[in-house]
Amino acid sequence: MRRPWPLSLLLLVMTVVLGLAVRFAPLGLPRCVVKYGGSMLWAAAIYWLVSTLLGARIRNNALLAGVLATAVEFFKLCHWPAVEAFRATLAGVLLLGRVFSWWDIAAYGCAIALAAALDARFSRPAARV
Repeated sequence: MRRPWPLSLLLLVMTVVLGLAVRFAPLGLPRCVVKYGGSMLWAAAIYWLVSTLLGARIRNNALLAGVLATAVEFFKLCHWPAVEAFRATLAGVLLLGRVFSWWDIAAYGCAIALAAALDARFSRPAARV
C-alpha cells in the first residue's frame, strides 16, 4: 500500500526542518546529538524521498536509501576542485557533508531502519472492525 502524497510530503518536510533545527538552531544540544542527530535526520529524509518517488517495497526502499547515503559518505573522500567548491556552500554542506566517517554510515543505517519501521506502521491497512 502506497503512502499518500500529502503524508509523504509532510514526513519529508518535517524531517528536513527538524534536521536543520538540530544542526543550526541554538538548542543547547550536546555536540554528539547535533552531529549524529543531524546525520540521522538527513538519512531519514533520503529514505522518505526514495520511498515517495519509487513506491517500492519498504525493504527495497530502505536498501536503496542505505546505498545512496553510503555512496554520498564515500563521496566525501573525493576532493575534486568542483566538488570542493560546492562543499564550500551551504547547500554543499547540507547535501554532501565534508568529512568521511564510519560512524555516520552507522547512524544512517539506524535512521533508515527506523524510518522504514515507521513507514511499515503507516502503510498497514486499517484494522477491520
